[in-house]
Formats: sequence, structure tokens, C-alpha cells
Amino acid sequence: MITQCLKKVRGETLEIPVRMHRDLPDHDAIKTVTIKKEPTGAWFVSFCIETVKPDKPDIETIDSKDTIGIDLGIINLIRDSDGRSVGRLDLSDDRERLEREQRALSRKQNGSNNWEKQRRVVAEIHETMSDKKRDLKHKLAHFYTTRYDAVFLEDLNVKSMLEGPQNARNKAEVGWRGLLEIFQHHGEKHGCHVVEVDSHGTSKECAACGVETPKPVWVREHSCPACGYTAGRDENASFVIQKRGLSELGVGHSEGTPAETGTATLTTFTNSGGTVSARPVVETGSPTLKEPAKAGE
Repeated sequence: MITQCLKKVRGETLEIPVRMHRDLPDHDAIKTVTIKKEPTGAWFVSFCIETVKPDKPDIETIDSKDTIGIDLGIINLIRDSDGRSVGRLDLSDDRERLEREQRALSRKQNGSNNWEKQRRVVAEIHETMSDKKRDLKHKLAHFYTTRYDAVFLEDLNVKSMLEGPQNARNKAEVGWRGLLEIFQHHGEKHGCHVVEVDSHGTSKECAACGVETPKPVWVREHSCPACGYTAGRDENASFVIQKRGLSELGVGHSEGTPAETGTATLTTFTNSGGTVSARPVVETGSPTLKEPAKAGE
């Protein structure tokens, strides 16, 4: 679709042809128009309009089954509490091509016509890689915010994580902060509660009993020494995120679910530390909450 965008230059109104990739949704008026030139030399126009946002479901009516906890990672971009796992995009071919073109750029004379042409080639590869990652994030956010009433994610301190000594490039390439912002955008667009919960200790805390078990990054299985619960590291973290999100949002938990705890059976301590063995115990709750009191009690 070709339309016309009006722009004033030196007091004169110019007509600029615009190729729109989709029709604008129903709206009252266009609030702002932003014209931007990309490093590749391409021009883009962004229209800011105001549409009617759907109402989010009342917290009192939300069922915990209609919510989802999402753990964000490097190996798997997303692992949710319903068992889905989405891996990172394989951009190895794009990265190899980028390295070749960057080497070619370094051999050109800075500022020459050949250097400018090669610079645009490098910029186009960067743009292609960014578009692929952004497209995946929008598709994921659209899927979850249209399928669930509430989505819970980790409120990651990305800045401090990038300043850490390990996996800085992989962390930067994943783009967690951009993913969280895209989820918030789709949550407003589709009437879904998107809640960011405290990320501290989600990989250490046991989803069954709440006991924290320290483990190094390379340990990908969670095994609780207190209650015996075992699960994948990311799977356990997604359950913890869901529990924290339900608590923060104020959604009531089911009273029919028994609580699984643990009781110690053997304790061994040495000068360097100690271990505690345990067996699981299912707490079904006090019978006085389920049975009427007898006469005289």
C-alpha cells in the first residue's frame, strides 16, 4: 500500500511516498509521526496512534491454571511452568558472515566510497540479526499474552549481569530487558497481567517446600535435600516464579493441594560442613478445617 506522508521543510510542505507494511488499526487520529534513517541508509516512518485497550481480567476471577511462570535463560531462551521450552535462535551463519564482512571493512580506506558501501553491508547484517531476534520475542509475547490471563517473569537486573565476568556476550545477545518490555507492551495490548517478580534465588529455591539449595551454574538438575523433590533447574525456577507471581498479584492458591515438606532422618557434620538427609512428608492439612466439630469439643 502506498500512501503519502506530509513533511514540512523550510516552510514548504513536501509529499513523501511511504510503503506501509500493514494497514493502521481503527483509531481517531495520528498523534505523532517519527521519521528515522537507519545505519543501512533505509528510511522508516512510525505512526503513533491511540487505540482502545481491552480490560484486563479481574484478579478475583483469575484461576491459577490460567497463569504461567516463565524462566529466562541463556541455553533456553524461555522455559515455562507448563513444560514448554524455547531455545535461542541459531545465528551462527549470520555471525560468521558478519565476521567476514567486518574484516573486509577493516581493509578499506576509512571514509572512501568503497568503505561506505562495505559499512552498509555490515549494517545490513546487524539489522537482519536484530530483526530475527525481535520477531521471535514479539511472537512469544503474543502467544503467552493471548493464551493466559497472567504472565509472570523475572525482574532481571540486566546491567549488573552484563558487568559480571562470565557469558557477557551471550547475555547481551539474548536481550532480556527488551524481551520484558515487549511482554509488557503485548500485555497492555491484549489485556493480560504481565508481572515481573523478584529474581533472587529462583534457581536455588525448591518449588515444593521453599528450601534454598545452592548449586553452581553448570548443575542443570534441581534435587532438594529437604523434601526429595527433583526437577530440571529451569523447570523448578519457572514453578517458583509462578508461585511468586500469584502471591504478588494476589491470586488465591488452591486449598485442595497438599503441601509437601520434609523431615530429617540423618544428620552428619564434619569440620568442613554437614549434610542432612530427609524423607518427604505430605501435609494434608488439619482435619478440623475439613470436618465439623463434634458435640462437646
